[in-house]
Amino acid sequence: MNKHSLNYVVFVLFIVMLASPVSAHFGMVIPSDQMVMQGENNNVKIDLMFWHPFEGLGMDLSKPADFGVCINGKKASLIKELKSADVEGHQTWTTNYKIKRPGVYMFYMEPQPYWEPSEDCYIVHYTKAVVTAFCDDEGWDEEIGIKTEIIPLTKPYGLYTGNVFQGIVKLDGKPVPDAEVEIEYYNKERKYSAPTDYMVTQAIKADQNGVFTYAAPKAGWWGFSALNTSDAKIKHNGQDKDVELGAVIWVEFIDMK
Repeated sequence: MNKHSLNYVVFVLFIVMLASPVSAHFGMVIPSDQMVMQGENNNVKIDLMFWHPFEGLGMDLSKPADFGVCINGKKASLIKELKSADVEGHQTWTTNYKIKRPGVYMFYMEPQPYWEPSEDCYIVHYTKAVVTAFCDDEGWDEEIGIKTEIIPLTKPYGLYTGNVFQGIVKLDGKPVPDAEVEIEYYNKERKYSAPTDYMVTQAIKADQNGVFTYAAPKAGWWGFSALNTSDAKIKHNGQDKDVELGAVIWVEFIDMK
């Protein structure tokens, strides 16, 4: 292949890369039931994944560095309760958690750093989902105290489709002005397709106080991921690489019947 042909191939590959959809990575903590009522099954299944939720493209999730539940400001580790699982050939994790008393249960995950060659960086998504049980409605806006998290201003459960969800993006306990927040729908059974690649992942910016607002147009689980770059680096093949920190919360919206 001569020099001109090689340059042409490189140019074509570059154009193809630009034309390809940019998929967002999302840590996922998905409970089988976000609102446990009296008389219902109180055994909640929690699935942990690292995924492109709208497109249904998975990545292997190593056993998390930390996984637990926070109740009334107290953390309890559940890392030993995790069981390895497989979804479409990718490593995931799952557990069953029996809720015995009223309360607001915040399930959270800190994954191992994930190396993403296409972005030349590591990714760490601190991910959570909130479950309420037996009509206890206190503490849903409390902080877990993880490295970075989204603190809900809207109750993160009991939401109708079309309701607005608001949250504050925090890093090291402080609001992040103008934080970028990526949003994706968990297209679990791949029922839906985006009209264009631009609509696979939606993006909004928080205001100067780190507050963002979004109205979900479809029933189901929606993920909100606020992205920041860590001051710390991680070495890859002897070179310091950036670390993308994601504060992720999953919220379910339900159709009115």
